[in-house]
This record gives sequence, C-alpha cells and structure tokens, in this order.
Amino acid sequence: MIDLRTLREDPDRLRASQRARGEDDSVVETLLDLDERRRGALSRFETLRAEQKSIGKSVSRASGDDKAALLDRAKDLSAQVKSAEAEAEKLGAELDDLLYTVPNLVEEGAPPGGEDDYVVIEEVGEKPVFDFEPRDHLELGELLGAIDTERGAKVSGSRFFFLTGVGARLQLGLLNMAMQQAIEAGFVPMITPVLVKPESMRGTGFLGAHASEIYHLPEDDLFLVGTSEVPMAAYHADEILDGSALPYRYAGWSSCFRREAGSYGKDTRGIIRVHQFDKVEMFSYCRPEDAHEEHRRLLDWEREMLAKVELPYRIIDTAAGDLGTSAARKFDCEAWVPTQGRYRELTSTSNCTDFQARRLAVRFRDSGGKPRHVATLNGTLATTRWIVAILENHQRADGSVVVPKALRPFVGLDVLEPVK
Repeated sequence: MIDLRTLREDPDRLRASQRARGEDDSVVETLLDLDERRRGALSRFETLRAEQKSIGKSVSRASGDDKAALLDRAKDLSAQVKSAEAEAEKLGAELDDLLYTVPNLVEEGAPPGGEDDYVVIEEVGEKPVFDFEPRDHLELGELLGAIDTERGAKVSGSRFFFLTGVGARLQLGLLNMAMQQAIEAGFVPMITPVLVKPESMRGTGFLGAHASEIYHLPEDDLFLVGTSEVPMAAYHADEILDGSALPYRYAGWSSCFRREAGSYGKDTRGIIRVHQFDKVEMFSYCRPEDAHEEHRRLLDWEREMLAKVELPYRIIDTAAGDLGTSAARKFDCEAWVPTQGRYRELTSTSNCTDFQARRLAVRFRDSGGKPRHVATLNGTLATTRWIVAILENHQRADGSVVVPKALRPFVGLDVLEPVK
C-alpha cells in the first residue's frame, strides 16, 4: 500500500498519479480526512488512558469523599477510554480498507493514458521475410505434432491444450534455458506453490480490480496463482531481511492459471491466451533507492533471453492507466508474430517499489539498525507463449522449424520436423 507519510507530506503526488492512471483523485481527500480523524481519536484515547492510569494510582492514596469522587471519575473515564479506543479502531479499519483499494504511485516518467498510450522505447532485430505463405503457430504445431488444442478442449474445455512430442520438449528446453540463465546471474531457483492463501494474493495486489481473473477454491479459501510473483513476494512476509545481503533474487518456475475473464472472443485460436501455462519469473527484493536500477537489470536479463531465441521484438513503456495495482512502472517486451503482422507481449518487468512490502510486512534494517520496507520487482524470463513466436519466426516452407542455436542443447534437436 502507499506510505501514509508520503501522502501527508505530498498529497499532490498521489493526485497526479491517480489522474495519470485514469482513476478518481478525490480519494486523496477522503484518505487525508480519515487519517486526521483516526489520529485525533488515537490522541484522545492516549490522553484519556493516561488520566485513567493517574487516577488509578491516586485512588489507593485517597479516602472518604475524595476517594468516592475519584472512583466516579475513574468509572466515567473507563467508558470514555473504551469509546475512544473503539472509534480509533473503527477509523483505522476504514482507512486500511480504503488504502487497499488505492494503486501504487506511478513512477515519474511513465507515460499517462490507457492501454494504447504506451511509448515504444526500442525495436530490436529484423522481421523475417518469407518467400512462401507463412503458417500460423497452431498450424505449425499440428504439423509438428507439438500442439493439440482439440483434445485439450475435449478434456478440459476451451483455452486448454496439450503440448506433445517436440512441443513438450520445446517448452521444457525453453524454461530450462531460462532457469539456467537466472542461476548464472545469481538468482536462487525455486519451484513455487501454485495455491496461496488470500493474504498472499491480497498482499501482492491481485485481489482488487483484477480479482475476476483469478481461480478461487472456496472450500479451501485458496487461490490458484497467475504468476509465481505471488508466492515469491509472500515468501518473506512478516520478516526482517539482512540489509547487507540485499538484493535477494529468486527465479520461480510454476504453472500459472488465469480465468481470462472479459476476453471472450479474443485470441481463441492457438495458445496465445489460455487458462494454464508455465513460466519462469524473476523476483527481486532490494533497497528502495536501488529499485530503479534493479528494474533496468531485470529488463536486460529479458533482452538476453530474447537474443538467445533470435526473435525480433520491441520494448514498450506501459502507460499508467494500463499498469497493475502494484506496479509503479512496467516495461513489456513484445515479439513479432508474422501471421498477425503485429507485436505480442512475451515478457513484462515491473517495479513495485515498497508497495507490496508494506502489505506483506517485508523489511530490512538499514545501516543505523532502523527497519525499512524493501522494494520488490518482478520480470518474466520465459513462458509457454514464447512457443508462438519461435515457431512462426523460425519456420520453413515445408513446415519444419529451425531451433535457435542457443536453445538446441536444451531441446536436443536442431530442427523440428513435421510428423508423418
């Protein structure tokens, strides 16, 4: 959640952030009012409680009428103390509930606007030119015996699929290559839980505007994660980390689940927008003052992976109105998909500043021994969707697909050949 001290000292910063996101900035006045009333109630409670304690000590030394008067006053104070405490708790709960609905402060420099107002930072690589009519990834996947959406739908419903034969080998090779790169960069590898408690999901900011995207198991009150960012963010909840050891970097491999609510009719062909996929995700805990540079490092590691699979791509600076609740800034890497004639997202990396850490109570001790909240950041290193771009960009006229050189040792093949 946002820092109340920052809100008090610079409310215009939150107003500007809300406007950049396309959100209502009147929430600032409501927050300030609740905060002032809560602090007033706390002050009254503390003053009355101090008087109550003082009178309690005086009663034992008094006698006669003085003692009776003190006892009457003590009784009256007891009721007032309870009332002031209840008012402070009520206002505190209202303030917390409202704070949980307010998204992170947008980083200075992020473009304002909505989904289509991104800024292209860079285009990398040459788009392929074919001397034949290119096939889309699903047609290629079926020729190669790699993707089976028909049986996926038969077994599980729409937007499910099987990766078979070289399709399974391609995904495993891709994710293993991503994990190997992460390990070489100093990340601790993790296989994370895919079911998490509500406090973990809420703490990472996924139970707000996008709650409809999440699968919930009501009987167990557990949620299926849409990214291993969630369990990795909650991994150090309620802990104080070793400040001298920061950054802590983890790479999580998990299956991910998304309901894709609101996407009816979109990307129904193939495996671009599906309910289940696998992903390797980078996650970093660092000092807040180092978060800006750490964000660029995560983007550079994503660039490194994209270079290995030899894909043309672009990097976009996501507009404020298209940021998730927790993100202050987000960069997406989008690969060229030839048959669609456009770029599609393969990776994203977000700087969540200390927003998630405040919700999850993840702190470190600074050089003076004072506890401070860490910053958290995340970045995709590979997902199932990469298969789409790899197949389409590296296809040949006969339906075979050349495996990028760096990926070959992990797949065990140089070329994926159509099945007979």
